Amino acid sequence: MKKFALILAVVMCLSVCTAAFAAPVTVRFFHRWPNEPKLSYLNGLIAEFEAENPDIKIVTDQVLNDAYKEKIRVLVSTDDIPDVFMSWSGSFANNLVKSGRVQTWDDLLAADPAFRDSIVASQWPPFQIDGKQYGVPWSMDGKAFFYNKDVFAQLNLSVPTTLDELYAVCDALREAGYEEPISAGFSAPWAVSHYLGTICQRVVDPETLARDYAGKGDFTDPGYIEALNIFKKLGEYMTKDPNSVDHEFARNAFIFGEAPMVYLQLGECKYLRDDVDFEYSFFNFPAVEGGKGDPGQLTGAPEGMMISNVASPEVQEAAVKFVKFVISQHGGYEMTRQTGELSCVKGALDETNLDAKQLEAVQLILNSTQPALWQDNVTDAAIADAFMAGGQLLLTGDKTAQDVMKDVQAAAASIQ
Repeated sequence: MKKFALILAVVMCLSVCTAAFAAPVTVRFFHRWPNEPKLSYLNGLIAEFEAENPDIKIVTDQVLNDAYKEKIRVLVSTDDIPDVFMSWSGSFANNLVKSGRVQTWDDLLAADPAFRDSIVASQWPPFQIDGKQYGVPWSMDGKAFFYNKDVFAQLNLSVPTTLDELYAVCDALREAGYEEPISAGFSAPWAVSHYLGTICQRVVDPETLARDYAGKGDFTDPGYIEALNIFKKLGEYMTKDPNSVDHEFARNAFIFGEAPMVYLQLGECKYLRDDVDFEYSFFNFPAVEGGKGDPGQLTGAPEGMMISNVASPEVQEAAVKFVKFVISQHGGYEMTRQTGELSCVKGALDETNLDAKQLEAVQLILNSTQPALWQDNVTDAAIADAFMAGGQLLLTGDKTAQDVMKDVQAAAASIQ
């Protein structure tokens, strides 16, 4: 009996030792921030996660935006797909899902409703494809007109709620000496798509817009011509030759008081925090009279995290655990505190990690009916390029709205 007990003790000791020295599960995480402040934020969060989960090791790889877009498209089509990776919503996410190597979250969320309900509800749909949930929203954003409240007060101007009221405000500002009421910079064409995407959403029938953006339509709805002409008219109030300056130039013109309005992402509040010496606020793009789209939508979209479905069950389980740690109240709080990005986790945002303007921005997002996805994310690249390049040439007078839509229609036909 003593001999048996001794053997049993040795076996148990060996089992414990084996478990103690077992190699941790390795999770490969690919993201697009080799720069600050997000690199330090993520590295710090990873260190916390590994300390709490010594049986899991997070190995990271990171490259900047454009390189990331190309590399993740390649990796997701192979068995070398990362276990966890970042993704934009819309067509970008859809193209990754087409690989068949992206894991759905439906069963995982059904098993953990507390996690599902911890995230702002309006941010889930942009990662739903064919009725299934493929990504978990991580950050949220929106696009709005920022305006100089001091100037508006001096001129007794009200925040416009319709497009005609916006034109009237621009006319009043011009009469008061502001020759360029709206600061704009379109040398990087994505800034054009933010305007055009918003205006198209306001004007075009939602079902038609969804069908066309999905590559199943022909972009012949006359609402697109109207939307382009609205953009052209707004261009008359913008920075002279906006295609020659970039978005940062436009933002700085507003910061320095040279222009009383600018169309910015709400996440850009952090750039205004220390440099603006006037009161400012923001408003959603106004309703377009006769438009068929919901004026309560706010242009913008969440960025999120996806996981691979080709990894081993152990790695997938660890990957899910890591995603839930990053997209938690603590992880969201730290993201916002350290980077200024707006977390979509409920309870992660308050006056200790956001200033008053950022909290106001959060309310604008929460009060919107739903996100209207960035046009250059929700459409195929060929269609988005036709809109963006066409929008630039529309402002210079080198193309008409009809010319632009012919290019868009040709791009749509080329991918069908």
